[in-house]
Amino acid sequence: MAPGEEAVDPAGMREAYDGGGLDEADLAADPITQFRSWFAAARAYGLPEPNAMVLATATPAGRPSARTVLLKGVDQRGFAFYTSYLSRKGSELDANPVASLVFPWFAMLRQVVVCGAAERVDRAESEAYWHSRPYESRLGAWASPQSRVVESREWLERRWTEARTRFPEQAQVPLPESWGGYRVVPNTVEFWHGRVGRLHDRLRYRREEGPTGPWVVERLGP
Repeated sequence: MAPGEEAVDPAGMREAYDGGGLDEADLAADPITQFRSWFAAARAYGLPEPNAMVLATATPAGRPSARTVLLKGVDQRGFAFYTSYLSRKGSELDANPVASLVFPWFAMLRQVVVCGAAERVDRAESEAYWHSRPYESRLGAWASPQSRVVESREWLERRWTEARTRFPEQAQVPLPESWGGYRVVPNTVEFWHGRVGRLHDRLRYRREEGPTGPWVVERLGP
């Protein structure tokens, strides 16, 4: 602890949750429709980057890792995001294609947890998203060896400048072969709502009979 810095005991930090609740009768027939409803509410509430989600992956040996990424698509197929296939998350998803997503909308006393299989989105879909990205972001994907050790900030900025020279702003910046999307195809989606006394509401959609089976809703103990 730095001199003069006040110690903070996290054990004593508490927030009282009292913002209504979530009943089975409140839910849509499927979790994607329910997610879209909550996502629209999060945007209307003014949460910063409500599409920010914690992505958890693991190696085949079960060693986990997690990081925050941005949701870039959601439909009945699942939840899509984009990254370098050579990054740590890309390597883990290719070797062990399962993932979990957490949307921490705590200001609204809400959280969504998605678990399911992960698959690469097709190249055409990755191309379409790639060309919608800002020019500087596309250069960054060419410049950065994501998740690899780099020698310095200056080295990284030189790589970015080299990419800008190679691909001027008026030129087409091509999609790298090592970059694209993943889609998490859910088999469970849990909607969490904070309640008084930590008796939170946890309602989980779960697939029955495989990836195309019907959804059932289960209430989980908090």
